[in-house]
Amino acid sequence: MLPKYKRILLKLSGEALLGDQKNGDPFNPQIIEQYAQDIKQVTDLGVQVAIVIGGGNIYRGMNEADSGIERAHGDYMGMLATVINAMAMQAMLEKIGVYTRLQSAINMEQVAEPYIRRKALRHLEKGRVVIFGAGTGNPYFTTDTAGSLRAIEMKADVILKGTRVDGVYDADPEKYPDAVKFEKISFQDCITQNLKVMDMTAFTLCMENKLPIIVFDMNRQGNLLKVVEGQNVGTLVS
Repeated sequence: MLPKYKRILLKLSGEALLGDQKNGDPFNPQIIEQYAQDIKQVTDLGVQVAIVIGGGNIYRGMNEADSGIERAHGDYMGMLATVINAMAMQAMLEKIGVYTRLQSAINMEQVAEPYIRRKALRHLEKGRVVIFGAGTGNPYFTTDTAGSLRAIEMKADVILKGTRVDGVYDADPEKYPDAVKFEKISFQDCITQNLKVMDMTAFTLCMENKLPIIVFDMNRQGNLLKVVEGQNVGTLVS
């Protein structure tokens, strides 16, 4: 099948890289390799892929009163965690023959290019997978917001939010087995029903720029290809 989308931004959570392991290691190599193979499948179709990864498997922002670490300082620590995840994904992609570029919103020239929009666009046009690290480079913004911002800047056709669940439900399906899944839902209905697709800043950016979001289960091998081909996988928010 021909791909439905020419350019995508794939948003992955840091926690997803843990898989189901409980040995204290922040990465599950099998999960990272599966993600890399899935990404290679879509790049082989000529789809241009940008990636934003969270850092929650390494560091999650903590309550300042409990940790003694102020919010801004903790957010910078989280940004560094996303760069570690981005490097892990880059290494696996290049191992299987996918050309990549890692761009960081915080300057760290030994491991990543600085984020330059025009350069990132050029990399995408040349068929390289571009991985964006360090969020937006600013505290108080999540990696969801970084994903929305980079998708808009890259003129992506869609944000693909890879999660552990297979779409958007009217309640948490891990807690409520009778939760109902939406095949399609509007931005406004998500707000009205208080459905947590992304944080509100990220969600508002997508809504104002008419950028659709597809929420799907990235841990099921082959799902990314199905989404890119336009098959009925996950939930479309538009």
